[in-house]
Amino acid sequence: MKLQAYRRRRFPQRYTRADIALLAGVDEVHGTLSGPATRKLLERACHDFGEKAYQRLAKISVAQLYRLRGSRLYRERHIAYQATRPTKVSIGERRKPEPLGRPGYLRVDTVHQGDLEGTKGVYHINAVDEVTQWQIVGAVEHIGEAWLIPVLEAMLEQFPFHIRGFHSDNGSEFINHTVAGLLEKLLVEQTKSRPRHSNDNGLAEAKNGAVVRKHMGYTHIAAPHAAAVEAFYEEHFNPYLNFHRPCGVPEEVVDAKGKVKRVYRWYATPWEILRQMPGLAGHLKSDVTVRDLEREARAKTDSAAAAAMKAAKQKLFVSFQQRRSA
Repeated sequence: MKLQAYRRRRFPQRYTRADIALLAGVDEVHGTLSGPATRKLLERACHDFGEKAYQRLAKISVAQLYRLRGSRLYRERHIAYQATRPTKVSIGERRKPEPLGRPGYLRVDTVHQGDLEGTKGVYHINAVDEVTQWQIVGAVEHIGEAWLIPVLEAMLEQFPFHIRGFHSDNGSEFINHTVAGLLEKLLVEQTKSRPRHSNDNGLAEAKNGAVVRKHMGYTHIAAPHAAAVEAFYEEHFNPYLNFHRPCGVPEEVVDAKGKVKRVYRWYATPWEILRQMPGLAGHLKSDVTVRDLEREARAKTDSAAAAAMKAAKQKLFVSFQQRRSA
């Protein structure tokens, strides 16, 4: 009797080496988002932008996506907040905003890029719409009113819809008569966080870490670079965030014990969230149309936009080093 060599049973491989390389490429340009957000990018690449190479990945489960990220082939391919001091000023109402499903209620916060030998770094201004998660980031050299107001005006201008509310913590950079006068001129109501309600500005603070810190890091960036950072934000970063980066849309669910918790079943870009709102045209500014926004969203694929943003960011950081050497 002739013995036969043992052959181990192997299941057919669903995802090829090319699929894993594609996944690694998407993660590389987008900065390795969460599993559900990455799956949304893969679905958009296949169905919205017609990229046939993503046909198998468009059907991947989140669990399988994480398993592929742990594979050897994927690994071979995949290459402190500064607290603001509250000031007691009778500007802004202490309450939580009530958007009632309407866009235009902003949550605003600042992120400091650190000190170096007693020299202050760039300040990032982060503004996020509560309903659509439309996000605009700006940069200023100093936190004083003379530097803040022009950048704040430019940031508000970048939102495609009417601004109705402006909510911040109690830092003096926003709670002052100059900012209050600007918002009053624009007919925007100003609110501020309440004491013992640490989550009042939680959306902006979450975006500080998940977006601003993730891309700009913690290394000191000298204040004179603020203009270059602001130009990068306006030209590359903000369009990428709003048209090509999926966000988790919270849904409040009450369990059997009556406890309310948030679940994230839908991931979409801020533009997709805004586009599905009823009466969208009535929320947009007079010089903005749905066709214009759709054209900008379709101008590049998600990964192409992320790659262009990443290349611009690398060029920006190289300029920091060149100027420091000079």
